[in-house]
Amino acid sequence: MKLISWNVNGLRACLNKGFMDFFNQIDADVVCLQETKLQPGQVELDLPEYRQYWHSAIKKGYSGTAVFSRMEPLQVQYGIGVEEHEGEGRVITLEFPDWYLVTVYTPNAQRELARIDYRMSWEDAFRAYLKKLDAKKPVIVCGDMNVAHQEIDLKNPKTNRGNAGFSDQEREKMTELLTGGFTDTFRFLHPDAVGAYTWWSYMFHAREKNAGWRIDYFLISDRLRDKLQASEIHPEVMGSDHCPVELQIEL
Repeated sequence: MKLISWNVNGLRACLNKGFMDFFNQIDADVVCLQETKLQPGQVELDLPEYRQYWHSAIKKGYSGTAVFSRMEPLQVQYGIGVEEHEGEGRVITLEFPDWYLVTVYTPNAQRELARIDYRMSWEDAFRAYLKKLDAKKPVIVCGDMNVAHQEIDLKNPKTNRGNAGFSDQEREKMTELLTGGFTDTFRFLHPDAVGAYTWWSYMFHAREKNAGWRIDYFLISDRLRDKLQASEIHPEVMGSDHCPVELQIEL
């Protein structure tokens, strides 16, 4: 089974930059998007093989997630069921007979960590949500998790230490999630891969220089490790400041 996750940084813009070419070429069973920046009805995609699930933020032009799946889920949940964290369209969960799929667009801690307290609250609530699902059946989690976990996961760790996405607090929360029963599939299969990034600033020709960050992930419940076939990054795919990430798994 092939799954794709991509922060498209505005789907309408990405559609004008080759999104459908990539979508058709990659031929995935499930495609998860983050930062769609759409309200219901603002775009209609003709995807006859796929069921479409959209979760929009209340605020226009902000956040938002979507999942396109060839398989029909048993049920779909929008959000994590915690009122403090609803309204920004950040999570969609699809339940299948033997596993859950969760796509997430994690809140950014923002410049000078202006939103770090909210981010910490989110991290605890989201981790509790995942562990509750994991107690029932295995989970695949994908999306823009807005943290480079280790120094190997960004080009300039020393100058970015303490910045949003590479603060000690955010990194510790990712460690807590991973030690709580989840596996970072890319790092599991490519433990020493350097220069493997999924996001680049639009400034300073960062993408040309590959001065990036790996902040987009596929995580799986530890007990799915033996089903893992591949976890890849597609930096050659343009259209957003993020690139797609791919998981192949036997389910």
